[in-house]
Amino acid sequence: MTTIIAALLLAASTGATSVPTAENFAACNAEARDAVKRPTGDSPAASPIMKDEQRAQEARRGEPKGSDDAQLTGMDPDGAKNPAYQAAYRSCMRKSGF
Repeated sequence: MTTIIAALLLAASTGATSVPTAENFAACNAEARDAVKRPTGDSPAASPIMKDEQRAQEARRGEPKGSDDAQLTGMDPDGAKNPAYQAAYRSCMRKSGF
């Protein structure tokens, strides 16, 4: 019983400490770029939320702030200007476990 509990605690703590790498950022930026290029009906990317729209407006005005969404860490600054790009990037990071 103690072994099972220890294994569960180790598994839970291992997943929580996962930190994205430069390779994760590059892969999600590439996926987001591809998602934005596809016609709307062909894109499996997530739909932008209101916060994506607000952050994109701020980025277009040159008002980049630290994102309140950790899943947007490492996102291309030009991509930040597009709410659909943000949604696709965040979706990729989530699929990657971040």
